[in-house]
Amino acid sequence: MARKNLLEGLLGSEKGSNPPAETHAPRMSRGAIGAISRSVADLQARALIEIDPHLIDPGGAQDRLETDEAEDAALRESIAEYGQQVPVLVRPHPTEEGRYQIVYGRRRVLAMRDLGRPVKALLRNLDDRDLLIAQGQENTARRDLSFIEKANFARQMVAAGYDRKVIGDTLTMDKTLISRLLSVAERIDPELVHAIGAAPSVGRERWLALADALEESRLGTEDLIALVNLTEGNSDARFEAALARAKGSTRRAPPPPEVIRSTNGVPIAEASRKGGRLTLRFEKKQSSGFEDWLLNNLPDLHSKWSQGN
Repeated sequence: MARKNLLEGLLGSEKGSNPPAETHAPRMSRGAIGAISRSVADLQARALIEIDPHLIDPGGAQDRLETDEAEDAALRESIAEYGQQVPVLVRPHPTEEGRYQIVYGRRRVLAMRDLGRPVKALLRNLDDRDLLIAQGQENTARRDLSFIEKANFARQMVAAGYDRKVIGDTLTMDKTLISRLLSVAERIDPELVHAIGAAPSVGRERWLALADALEESRLGTEDLIALVNLTEGNSDARFEAALARAKGSTRRAPPPPEVIRSTNGVPIAEASRKGGRLTLRFEKKQSSGFEDWLLNNLPDLHSKWSQGN
């Protein structure tokens, strides 16, 4: 009877029944029964199941900043003609029973949703850390993320509390490269990054130039996002528009004030030039009333200067 029940469980997996939505693998018994149980669990983990695409929610961090409508349409047409050849990976939703979270394969899920077909999926019990690592490694292997997409992914992982080793394992980078990503991601508003998009031809140095220009710009983030949203063209063009606008509105730092000293080296005043004006600033403790004398004698001093010119 026990063998019959085990075989029924195995057949149930082959028919596509969903395993329980557990966040941790069940503890296995030791001995022969434990070995059989582990084999059945392994078969369940490798089995394909079919899921209503409307039951699959986003999971992990956002890796792609934009989609390509032409590529999405081509994928949808291919699946419509030949079927879904490559399964997606999902995990049981950690808080909503009967629902799932996507690990990778978002575009395939959306294509199947548009076609009104169930999604072929592999189901894994993954914690949040393993989900992010699987997601990052899969996407890095399939199509290289742009610099800012990697930077944005790393920023989200930092915000979620992961250390740089885990981030490096996810993006297959060392700590030095992760630091370079974060040196940009932490200086540019995420909303502006999303408005610009992936910008695949723009590397770290150009993004750093944008970050520098933004710190000296008179523009607010909302103003720049509005400009980007009105820019025609792809994400590279939107980046160039944002960089040009930020540089064009840069506030030049005024030169430091000049310290005027007496003949024996004692500071008398500070002279600042701005907008065609000269400002003298006196510290009363140091000037000992010299500023008052200067004001009273300024007409005579100017007269003497005029005669010499």
